[in-house]
Amino acid sequence: MPWYNDLRPNEDPNKQDYSLVFPSFTNKQKIRTIDNLLKLRAYIAENIQVKKSDRNLIVSSWNIKQFGFLKQRLPESYFYIAEIIASFDLVAIQEVKKGIKDFEILMKLLGSDWNYLMTDVTEGAAGNSERFAYVYNTKRVNFTGLAGEIVLWKELFDEGEEPIQLKRSPYLTGFRAGWKTFGLLSVHLQPNDDAAGTDLRQREIKHLVKALKEKKKAKTLWTENIVVVGDFNLYKTDSAAVKEFTDNGFQESDLLVGLTTNTAKKDESFDRMFFWKNEYFDIPTKAHGHRGGVVNIFEILYTVYGEYAAEKIFERYAGDNAAAEKYFRTYWRKDQLSDHNPIWIEIDIDSTDQFLKDKRKELENPN
Repeated sequence: MPWYNDLRPNEDPNKQDYSLVFPSFTNKQKIRTIDNLLKLRAYIAENIQVKKSDRNLIVSSWNIKQFGFLKQRLPESYFYIAEIIASFDLVAIQEVKKGIKDFEILMKLLGSDWNYLMTDVTEGAAGNSERFAYVYNTKRVNFTGLAGEIVLWKELFDEGEEPIQLKRSPYLTGFRAGWKTFGLLSVHLQPNDDAAGTDLRQREIKHLVKALKEKKKAKTLWTENIVVVGDFNLYKTDSAAVKEFTDNGFQESDLLVGLTTNTAKKDESFDRMFFWKNEYFDIPTKAHGHRGGVVNIFEILYTVYGEYAAEKIFERYAGDNAAAEKYFRTYWRKDQLSDHNPIWIEIDIDSTDQFLKDKRKELENPN
């Protein structure tokens, strides 16, 4: 569970043993935060009904809007972000910005059982000053030592084809949990649903997959179990881009297909997971009893404008509650949390039974 020390009363004698993240937190703000945390924890308990064990791992992906750049996040928002992340074991985070103060706050709230890996910023206008991060519970999963950004090379492109790089360099990192070794590859692809955006997304995926296939052939990936996660910005009209994955051995779990992941674009599945696996890394499915889904953040948090109407930013709407509430719902609360919902999935990390059955069969039939 996250670190709740900031939520103690000022007179709490145990408080002296800890430093505060938000020393100016008022009692009113603490009470509101505690009330919302209790609602959030109840939502998580009801909707993420997965008991953590030595047989499973809960993997998530979340684009946290301009994390490290936006200045208007309230202290309570960091507690909500930390509470959601702590529900999982391993989280791929997209859209982490140049400044890492927000990230340092998050890690302090998560506590000593959590660690992280982070890329450098992708520079230039196309890179949008973004970096990728993985946050993981060290009691549940370990970093293996493999980490690197995928860079495309000239020989991947057809003769006469203009070479490209992905605008934000994808981040490939190796992890181990139980029996499983696997790599997560976090991406944040080209946005926009116009013809140019659609075409560029398909090219990004096409050449990323080609790069992975070449690396697999050369045995430089350390593992054949690759899960590509992140914000793909794939619209329903991007079937050709999705086909680049499925035609090359990647599969999506039916636990996530078609789920709405963007808080503004109804019925669009921007945030996805594509699995590329070997014989002992099964894709989670409904049929096998696995679980997965989306955390609908605004079903629980920042639901009532009146609770935040006294915030300074809403003074500009004095006397126009309708306009203030529209701004609250359309922009402000997304700047508090995100314009994306986290996605998550349960992965089986114990293949003991299948392994033993296979070895017995091999012993019975040596040739």
